[in-house]
Amino acid sequence: MDFSNTFFWTFAYDFIRGPMVWIAFIVFFGGTIFQIFSLLSLTKKQTISKLTPGPGRFIPKRADGEDKKDWVMWLKLSIAGVNPFMTIVSTTFHVLLIIMPIFVLGHNILLDNSFGLSIISLPEGVSDFLTIIVILCAAIFLYRRLFVDRVRAITTWSDYLFLFLAAAPFVTGFFAYHQVFENYRLIISLHILSGELMLMAVPFTKFVHMIYLVIFRFTIVSEYSLGRGNRTW
Repeated sequence: MDFSNTFFWTFAYDFIRGPMVWIAFIVFFGGTIFQIFSLLSLTKKQTISKLTPGPGRFIPKRADGEDKKDWVMWLKLSIAGVNPFMTIVSTTFHVLLIIMPIFVLGHNILLDNSFGLSIISLPEGVSDFLTIIVILCAAIFLYRRLFVDRVRAITTWSDYLFLFLAAAPFVTGFFAYHQVFENYRLIISLHILSGELMLMAVPFTKFVHMIYLVIFRFTIVSEYSLGRGNRTW
């Protein structure tokens, strides 16, 4: 039986492609604004001292080369130095997770048709290749959670759920682009729905680190700061 032509499925298809999109964006932007103000409300501005931020702490100005040695030592002890492969995988995954939905040609065609806005789009071949990279990165994360003892020991069911939510838009998008299954309407609906669920989950789950990363690294003074922040807990 072909369920794609039933009244319920037609209604669900139209809802996912219409009102659900607006709901997802409202929840995402509303939740993001709420989380930003919540984080800032827990911190306060501080007077910046004349000390300069070193790797993981404030240290006085030192002789030429000494600060560089501190940063090299900090880098060696960080995840980038301990496990450079996973640093590359994780960075690639997170960067593509953000930029791919923005620069995919199909998404920008919809944006142009809906709002008359047009931005630079990646060539379809490049988007397809980068989608495969994202899926491979997700597969590496899954492998580690399943077979690496120290990672499996701290893995919960929610970790699998969030990994699924992050990877689903790319997997379904890949299937839809290559028309892997006959029912294209079902696959593209799952692609849109998974993207909407991912978007709504960002401000209210552990995905919120995508928002906090920028704020925390550049505004709050800590051992993980990437600049001279002016706020403290």
